[in-house]
Amino acid sequence: MRLNDIQLAQFERDGWLLLENLFSAEEIAALMDDVPRIFALRREEVVREKDGETPRTAFAAQNYSEPFRRLGLHPRLIEPVRQILDGPVYLHQFKINAKAAFDGDVWQWHQDYGTWQRDDGMPDSRALNIALFLEDVTTFNGPLMFIPASHKDGVHGAGHDKATTSYPLWTLDQKTVSALAEEKGMVAPLGQAGSVLMFHGNLVHGSPGNMSPFSRTIVYISACHVDNHIRKFQRPEWIAHRDFTPIECLPDDCLVATK
Repeated sequence: MRLNDIQLAQFERDGWLLLENLFSAEEIAALMDDVPRIFALRREEVVREKDGETPRTAFAAQNYSEPFRRLGLHPRLIEPVRQILDGPVYLHQFKINAKAAFDGDVWQWHQDYGTWQRDDGMPDSRALNIALFLEDVTTFNGPLMFIPASHKDGVHGAGHDKATTSYPLWTLDQKTVSALAEEKGMVAPLGQAGSVLMFHGNLVHGSPGNMSPFSRTIVYISACHVDNHIRKFQRPEWIAHRDFTPIECLPDDCLVATK
């Protein structure tokens, strides 16, 4: 799969791109069937909300789930990233974010590359995120919110918030977010399960808590150009991967193939 010129121009201009219904209901079912097992695991990669029970995110699920291992090698996700980053890429981070019904907490305003730069020593922002909706993302269940074109402003100053949620995050202050939103506006891309959201590593984003009765499960794959691999190894390998081998894609039907 390749992005067309219009899609590439939108990504360059806005820092994000939504590809609706890129995966079929059958493919999504093959992934979702393993999600309850993953979130029930008591292992360090599965981070829980402040209540200690509700799943928040499952890092490195490709290492303990066959369907998600295949997803991390899927050409519909990896080929557009290669196109945008102009070359081979490796898997920097893989996680399944839960945003559970009623109890899914916020993700504060932040830039992912800000973390990759500070914590992981990633030299440049030649990396981006691919988010696959495993459930419908609506106005009610905590959608991602972007400040479009904010990726063009570089890395903003950030504070290390270790108190708001159960997962520490380099977050932007209210003054910075307010100024950016006033200048550039805000958008919350919505879509059905099977849609894919791509966004630049420097794009300012966050998501509200989910007080609806509908969960919002999304897989996030962070891919980085192999020449731009991280130089610092202070975070666990299951958060910031250290295998810089270029991704070799599986066949397009890998999620539903029987062999």
